[in-house]
Amino acid sequence: MADGFETGVDDDPDLSFEHTPTSDQSFENALAKARDGTRLTVDDAIELLTTGSDSEGLDPRRKEQVLEAADRRRAEVVGEEVTFVANLNNNVTTACDVGCLFCNFKDAAQRFEADHDGENEGFTKAPAQSREIVDDALDMGIYEVCSVSGLHPAFALDDEHREILEALDDPDVQYTPPDAYEVNPGTYVEQIDAMSVDGVHVHSMTPEEAYHARRGTDWGYEEVYRRLRDAGLDSVPGTAAEILVPEVREAICPGKIGTEEWLTAMEAAANVGLDITATIMYGHVENAAHRALHLQRVRELQDRTGAITEFVPLTFIHPETPLYRQGLVDGGASADEDELMIAVSRLFLDNVEHIQSSWVKYGDTQGLKMLTCGADDFMGTILSEEITKRAGGDYGEIRTFDQYAEMIESIGRVPVERSTDYRKRRKLDAGDGPLGPLLGPRADGTPILEPVEQQPPAADD
Repeated sequence: MADGFETGVDDDPDLSFEHTPTSDQSFENALAKARDGTRLTVDDAIELLTTGSDSEGLDPRRKEQVLEAADRRRAEVVGEEVTFVANLNNNVTTACDVGCLFCNFKDAAQRFEADHDGENEGFTKAPAQSREIVDDALDMGIYEVCSVSGLHPAFALDDEHREILEALDDPDVQYTPPDAYEVNPGTYVEQIDAMSVDGVHVHSMTPEEAYHARRGTDWGYEEVYRRLRDAGLDSVPGTAAEILVPEVREAICPGKIGTEEWLTAMEAAANVGLDITATIMYGHVENAAHRALHLQRVRELQDRTGAITEFVPLTFIHPETPLYRQGLVDGGASADEDELMIAVSRLFLDNVEHIQSSWVKYGDTQGLKMLTCGADDFMGTILSEEITKRAGGDYGEIRTFDQYAEMIESIGRVPVERSTDYRKRRKLDAGDGPLGPLLGPRADGTPILEPVEQQPPAADD
């Protein structure tokens, strides 16, 4: 491995990269620029992520200097508030044949066919099921429903798209009619419409899903996102980004859309008036140079659109993934790397206001630590989280408002319930519990989960 950087990848000659974590910059100069607020270069980011590319391993003293600079920048940009949203994850299907090596969420689509006689632990939800799930969650006070799903072969954008796909004779276009499956997932427009209940904010349709929703046509991404927006889509999650460097994507997700396609789709979503987010999924085969290049591409996208509401670093969860099972990685990012990823994201992305710490990926303790490394958002209540769980994550599926308030106040910060776009905010006080959401369409302050009363021990027989 290159000096100054550790990663979970095994030494494998098939994974040699053109981009390496070296630069002509010095750590001291990069740190000085970060402290001054000067716009950083890729070389600067490499130096900060590695705590100096001219030395082996991460330097603890230098790491703390980077974290301190990022925390100061966070305080200057957003102050002492830590935000979170009352939300639900409603992933529609696990059926997917893309074959990304970092993912264990997917299930081979053939297993969902009506005549399949083998076992299938996955799921597909019809639009009516999605509506029922969201309707129930609205009574619990959610503001947002987030939906990210596998690429089911029966999915079409809408009825017009289905007619095109059914008339198409092209083996390279993945499509199987819905009557071949036990559950009909409907169309993307039907699913978005089903989840758009009583003004809930619908956060869905990644660039990868948008690519699937235009296959076999000459439609542009603006046409796809315009139809989805008209069906009730409010904002687009910037997942499926992984690492926006072609040589890394070829190694971990060769069947997925490329870097430029991802950027084109996100810009199109912004052009039709949708807010977007951006992510990085790191800690697998990539190195610090790839992480820095990814940050540059996100910053340039924000320069062009101004539509990115938050940046979300996602540490790779490895135990149940093909990358780990095939021996291509022996673990994920270290805690030091996680902290530096958050910090350098804050320092490099000078045009993105909010940096998120994911308790699903980091856990509560480390997630709180990230809030002292440059992050200011602490994700959402979730209610359901299948993707990380199926990859081997073990940090739970829900956080209540009382838990949020107590955790955030424990580090001396101010807990704030927010809307998806951060424009609506409500400060909380742990001493006012039990706490519940107030910003959602049906929210009335009732706790999302009722407190569990302690039962007296059973009497001896």
